Amino acid sequence: MNIDQVTGKVKELAGKVQAEAGNFLGNLRQEFKGRRLQTEGKTQGTLGNANALVNNAHRTAKKRLHVQH
Repeated sequence: MNIDQVTGKVKELAGKVQAEAGNFLGNLRQEFKGRRLQTEGKTQGTLGNANALVNNAHRTAKKRLHVQH
C-alpha cells in the first residue's frame, strides 16, 4: 500500500464516524462535513490505487525489457 491508499482509508473512516455522529446528534453541518471527508478519502484512495497500478506496470515493463536484452 502507498501513502495515498492509507491516508484515503483513514480519511474515509474518519468521515464516516463524523457523519454518523452528526446524524445521531441531529447536526447537519457535522454530518455533511463528515460526508465530504469520506468522499475526499475515497478519492485519495482511488488516486493511490491508480498510482500503484502505474508503478506495477512500470516494474513489469522494466523486467520484460531487461529479460529481452
